[in-house]
Amino acid sequence: ANKICGPMDGTLSDRLLKILQKQGMKFVLGAKTTGARVASNTTVVDFELLKDNSKQSIECDVVLVAVGRKPYSDKLGLDALGIEKDERGFVQVNKHYQTKYPNIYAIGDLIPGPMLAHKAEEEGVAVAEIIAGHAGHVNYETVPGVIYTWPEFAAVGHTEEDLKKNNVEYNVGTFPFSANGRARAAASTDGMVKVLAHKKTDKLLGVHIVGPRASDLIMEAVVCMEFGGSSEDLARSFHAHPTFAEAVREAALGCEGRTRQM
Repeated sequence: ANKICGPMDGTLSDRLLKILQKQGMKFVLGAKTTGARVASNTTVVDFELLKDNSKQSIECDVVLVAVGRKPYSDKLGLDALGIEKDERGFVQVNKHYQTKYPNIYAIGDLIPGPMLAHKAEEEGVAVAEIIAGHAGHVNYETVPGVIYTWPEFAAVGHTEEDLKKNNVEYNVGTFPFSANGRARAAASTDGMVKVLAHKKTDKLLGVHIVGPRASDLIMEAVVCMEFGGSSEDLARSFHAHPTFAEAVREAALGCEGRTRQM
């Protein structure tokens, strides 16, 4: 990959990259690992740069393999029941999370979608409600994602890349934590908030945060989006002063060019 943080917002991914580099971390992007070997008291990882196919290596103490996950569906006896799986091992279910057998359900990492604990939890609640005769439902448009670096990176909804790809017209508002009073008092001014709203309807389409307590701050965006709210709904809601959350409000104001605390 040529960026960190996978499918997360490109601008904020670049922002986080610079912050982490400033902290002393080193990144090799646009490369593929070709092998790892133990040498004396260290480990050597061999890799190849994709831009020129040059072969390089790096010595390290520990190797962490974090290239993605797959469903643990091989040893559940699904084949004996004839329950279908796709080529990646995900169990096939209908909109009520039922397999080919109406009394056997599958949720969480066994089915397609983000492999997140809170996503699996909500699916479990939905299945329990369905079994009890209620209308269980999960809104996959509002599943938040968090990367627990410091500063944290949290997001919900669409990225700018998504919207451009799908030709969706949008407004964008941003606000840096360097202009937030609470962040300045806490000496945690790295990062920013980005709010994306539909250009015509102002419906909130996505919120992306790199900054202190981003994992907590993202939740007001999740609630707003769950109820079809707009950037103006965020902007006109009270936010106590001084708080980190004011940065979210200011970014929402920025969707209409009304940011105040800059």
